[in-house]
Amino acid sequence: MRRVAEETDLAQAIAEASKEAESAFGDPRVFLEQAVLRPRHIEVQILADGQGNVVHLFERDCSVQRRNQKVVEIAPAPNIDEELRQRLYKDAVSFAKELGYENAGTVEFLVDTVGPNKGKHVFIEMNPRIQVEHTVTEEITDVDLVQSQMRIAAGESLKDLGLTQESITMHGFALQCRITTEDPAANFRPDTGKITTYRSPGGAGIRLDGGTVSTGAEISPHFDSMLVKLISRGKSFEQAVMRARRGLAEFRIRGVSTNISFLQAVLADEQFASGDLSTSFIDERPELFLTRPSQDRGTKLLQWLAETTVNQPNGPRLKYANPALKLPDIDLTKPAPSGSRQRLLELGPAGFAKALREQKHVAITDTTFRDAHQSLLATRVRTRDLVQVAPHVARITPELFSVEAWGGATYDVALRFLAEDPWERLEALREAMPNLCIQMLLRGRNTVGYTPYPEEVTKAFIEEATASGVDIFRIFDALNDVEQMRPAIQAVLDTGTAVAEVGICYSGNLLDPKEDLYTLDYYLSLAEKIVAAGAHIIAIKDMAGLLRPEAARQLVSALRERFDLPVHLHTHDTAGGQLATLLAAIEAGVDAVDVASAPMAGTTSQPSASSLIAALANTKHDAGIELSAVTKLEPYFEAVRKIYAPFESGLPGPTGRVYQHEIPGGQLSNLRQQAIALGLGDQFEKVEDMYAAANRILGRPTKVTPSSKVVGDLALHLVAVSADPDDFEKNPQNYDVPDSVVGFMAGELGDLPGGWPEPFRTKVLQGRNIKFGIEPVSEQDLALLRSSSLERRATLNRLLFPAPYKEFSKMRENYGRLDQVDTIDFLYGLEQGVEHMIELSKGLRLYIGLEAIGTPDAKGFRTVMTTLNGQLRPVNVRDRKIVSDIVVAEKADSSNLGHVAAPFQGVVTLKTVVGTKVELGQAVASIEAMKMEATITASISGVVKRLAISGTQAVEAGDLILEIEAN
Repeated sequence: MRRVAEETDLAQAIAEASKEAESAFGDPRVFLEQAVLRPRHIEVQILADGQGNVVHLFERDCSVQRRNQKVVEIAPAPNIDEELRQRLYKDAVSFAKELGYENAGTVEFLVDTVGPNKGKHVFIEMNPRIQVEHTVTEEITDVDLVQSQMRIAAGESLKDLGLTQESITMHGFALQCRITTEDPAANFRPDTGKITTYRSPGGAGIRLDGGTVSTGAEISPHFDSMLVKLISRGKSFEQAVMRARRGLAEFRIRGVSTNISFLQAVLADEQFASGDLSTSFIDERPELFLTRPSQDRGTKLLQWLAETTVNQPNGPRLKYANPALKLPDIDLTKPAPSGSRQRLLELGPAGFAKALREQKHVAITDTTFRDAHQSLLATRVRTRDLVQVAPHVARITPELFSVEAWGGATYDVALRFLAEDPWERLEALREAMPNLCIQMLLRGRNTVGYTPYPEEVTKAFIEEATASGVDIFRIFDALNDVEQMRPAIQAVLDTGTAVAEVGICYSGNLLDPKEDLYTLDYYLSLAEKIVAAGAHIIAIKDMAGLLRPEAARQLVSALRERFDLPVHLHTHDTAGGQLATLLAAIEAGVDAVDVASAPMAGTTSQPSASSLIAALANTKHDAGIELSAVTKLEPYFEAVRKIYAPFESGLPGPTGRVYQHEIPGGQLSNLRQQAIALGLGDQFEKVEDMYAAANRILGRPTKVTPSSKVVGDLALHLVAVSADPDDFEKNPQNYDVPDSVVGFMAGELGDLPGGWPEPFRTKVLQGRNIKFGIEPVSEQDLALLRSSSLERRATLNRLLFPAPYKEFSKMRENYGRLDQVDTIDFLYGLEQGVEHMIELSKGLRLYIGLEAIGTPDAKGFRTVMTTLNGQLRPVNVRDRKIVSDIVVAEKADSSNLGHVAAPFQGVVTLKTVVGTKVELGQAVASIEAMKMEATITASISGVVKRLAISGTQAVEAGDLILEIEAN
C-alpha cells in the first residue's frame, strides 16, 4: 500500500506500483482507494446462503495495526456511534446482496476519526473467506462460522442453520492477540529455531486457536510466523482486556523470540483500554517497541547447566560436601560488632594510620578473599562462596585490621571466566562486612589492568571503588616507579575517606653481599619517595616469598627508624618458611601483616592465620584475635577448596625452587594453567627454569603484574620452541619474540630499576617501529565516567578490559545470571536423580532435574532431557568431544568489520560478485524468511574479497555471507 499525497504524483505512483506488482506476482493490476488519515478499521462479518439471504454478525475493530498488518482485533468495536454502526451493517449486507455473494465474507471499511469527515466511512474491500480474526465474532455471537461456511457450501440455507438477523445476538466483548515468532526489539524480525518450552494459558474467558505448536516444534523460515491466537471474552471490554493480559502473562514460550511483550505493552496502554483507537495507534507510540522482553532466566541457566553436564569442562562431577553446612552456627540477625571500618570513619585516613602505628599488638589482614585464592586456585573462587561466609567473618573476627577482597586478578577473572561483574562482588561484600575495612590491590596507573590508563580513568575508578566499598588501597607499580603510582595515590587522597597504602615490591635478597641492585639503600630511597607522595601506610610487597627472616628484621627496623608511617608486610609462603619471616618482622616492629585462613594458606598463598595467632598468643605481640575464632571458619574453607580442585596450583607442598625462579605466588597457579593450555603441563619444571633465565635476560625486573606476565610469556615461549636461553639472549633476532617482551623492552611499563640489558634490548628492537602511549579517553566516555554509578561501572569495565567485558556481556545475554547457580552445579553440571535449586530472588526459585542424556546426532548434538519446575525441558547441546562429518557453515567474526553476516535464518540471494567495489550501506544481498524480505548491506566500504555462499542459499543467523576488504 502506498499513499499519494499530490494529484501530480498519481500517474508515476501507479506506474511504479504496477511494475512492482507484475514483477512480484505476474499481475500488473493495481487498486485505487480513497486515503483516510488516522481512520478506524472496522469490518462487518456476513453470512449469505444460495437463496439470496444475507445476515451480518456485527462488526470487528481491527484498527490496531503495524504496517497494515492487524495486531489486535476486537468485537464489537468499542466506543462507536450506534448510528454509524447501523450504517455499516446496512452497507455490508446491501453490498453482499448486490453481488449475489454466497457463504462467509468480511466487508471492510475505514471510518474517519478527525477533520470534517469525522464519523464517515468508506469501503475498502471484501474478503471472500474466513478471516484470521473470525474468532472474536464467534465468541460474542456463539455462531460457529467455520461450520456455517461448510454447511452453506453443502447447500443448506441460513434458515436450516437457524440463523436469522433477529436470532443473532451479541454477548459482551472479545479480543484476539496474534502470538508470533517475531522479535519486537529487532524491528519484528522473524525468529526461527526449536521451541524448548511451550506452556499456554487457560481459565474462564480464554480460548486458544493454534497449529502444531508444542515443546520440540521446529519453527522454520518457510511459513508464517504466527504460533497461536489468544482470544479472550468478557461481559465488558474492560474484562476482556483484563483476561487477555492474564493470558499473555501465563504464556511461557522459550527457544524462539515472540511478540508477547509487545502485545502486553499494547494492552497496558491507557488509550487502548479506553477504546480510543485508530490505525495510527502503534505508529504514535514508539515506546511500545521499547518494552522489556521476558528475561527467560530459567531457559538460559538450564542451557549452561546442560552444556556443562555434557562437556564436563572441569572434569566429572564428584561427591562434594556442601560448604554452607560447615558454617558456624551464629545469629546473623544481630548487627556485626564495631570494627576497623568504624575506626576509619571516625578518625579519618591519617588518624587511622596514626592509630595503627601507635597500637601495641600487630594488626592482621585476612587475604583469603583475594590473594589466597588467586595464588592457590587461579582466582576462580566465586562471589557466592565469599559472600556466604563474609557475615560470619565480620562477627567472629571483628578484630581484623582489614579483609583483602578485591583488585589484582579478581577483576579480570570475574569478567573473563566467572561471568560475574566485579563491582557486584565488591558491593555484596561491603554489605556483608559493614564493620571491617575492605582492602584492594591497585596496580598504580594500570588500576586493575595491564597497561597504563589516563588519569581520568584512574580517578574515576578509585572514586567508584571507594563509593562501592573499598577502604584501603594497596597501590604498587610493577617496576617500583613512584611517578607511575602518583596519580593513583593522589586520587585516593582526594577521596578524603580512603587509605593510601603504597607498596615497595621486594625482589632479590638484600642479605646477599653480591646483591648490587635490590639493596637496603634501594628500598629506603624508594620509601622516601613514597612518603613524599602522601602515603598513609608503607607496604612491603614480597610477591614470591623471597624475604627471609633476617632481611625482614633489617628492612622493617630501618623503615621504622626512618619514617613515622606504619609498615604493613605482605608475603607468600611458597618455600614454607614465611611464618619465621612474619615473626622476625613483628619483633622488629612491623604494624600489620597478611595471613590467610589455614585451609587456604601455605605454599603460594600467605602463611596460616592460625599458625601466626597461635605463635603470638600469650606474648607481648599477641594479635588480639582468639585462635578458636579463626579455626571456626576453617571447615568452610576446607570444603570450598575441594570444590575448586581443578584449579589448584599443582604445588603439593613448599618448594625451595622459588629462591631460584622467583615466580610470584599469585602468578604460579595461573602460569601452570597457561602451561597446561599450551600442552606444557608435564614440563612445568622446565618452565620454572626458563622463568629464571627469562628474568635474567630481561634485566631482573621486580616481578609483579604486569612485569611478571612478561617474564612468564617469555618462559613459556622458550619452552614451547625448545630454545636455548643463552642463544636467545645472544641472537633474539633469530626468534619470534613475544609481543609483550618487545613492548617491555621498548619501555611500555617504564624503566628498569637496574637499567636495560644490552645489547639484548637493541637487538630486540632493531627494525621495529614501536609506538606506545596512553590512549586518551573520548569525550563520550569522559561524560559516562561522570555519569551514574551504573554507567560509570560499565564504562570502566569496557575501558579496562574490552574483550573480557564483551565476553561477559555475551555470557549474561546467553546464559543469564550464572552467579545465582550453586558452584558445584556451575563447575560440574547436573547430577541425575538430584533436584537442583536456584534462587533467582527472595521467594522465587527454580527446581531443576536431569532425566537423561540422549545419543549424539549427525552434527554431534545431544538432547539433554531435564525438568524445570516439574515440566520436561529438552535442551540441545553440542558435545565437543564428538567430531562431526557434517560441514558447518562459516560464522561471521563480529570483530571483523569486513564480515557481512546473515541477520537471521532464511534464504539469501547474493546481489554482488567478487571484485565489486561497494560503499557502506550498499545492498549486497537479500534475505527472505516467513513472508518477510530484507536487504543485507555492506558493513564497510571496500571491495568484495570473497563470497562465503553461492547464488541463493539457506543460511542460519550469524552465517558469513561475504567478506569485504576495506579501501
